[in-house]
Amino acid sequence: MSQNIEQHELYENARYRIKQKKRLYFHFIVFLVGSVFLIILNKIFKVGENLIENWFVWAIILWFFLFILHVINVFVTKKFMDRNWEREQIEKLVKKQKLKIAELEKESLTKIEEEQKLIESKKKENQQNSLNQE
Repeated sequence: MSQNIEQHELYENARYRIKQKKRLYFHFIVFLVGSVFLIILNKIFKVGENLIENWFVWAIILWFFLFILHVINVFVTKKFMDRNWEREQIEKLVKKQKLKIAELEKESLTKIEEEQKLIESKKKENQQNSLNQE
């Protein structure tokens, strides 16, 4: 049963990665077509020519920067911070929380023991005081 679950997780992870890469390739195609479109707008139709000289170059550079961020996200960040990384981080946090809970339980038990000892000592004092008064 657990092998089935592992295979399903591997399949889902592979499907997710393929989807990411597919979006990246689509982004690249849109970038190329969009860049050509911006060049045509400026050079042939003279759009924005009187505002800023070569404005399309800045637009393409900005778009290229966003594309590079997308590449880094898909091939660097997501590769290292995949589901296994998430699982490890969750396990670390759960372990820390368990240790903290155990520490708090230990502290509370020591406080309870101290209070019980204090109560017992007061009872003994009261008993001795009552014996001394008789």
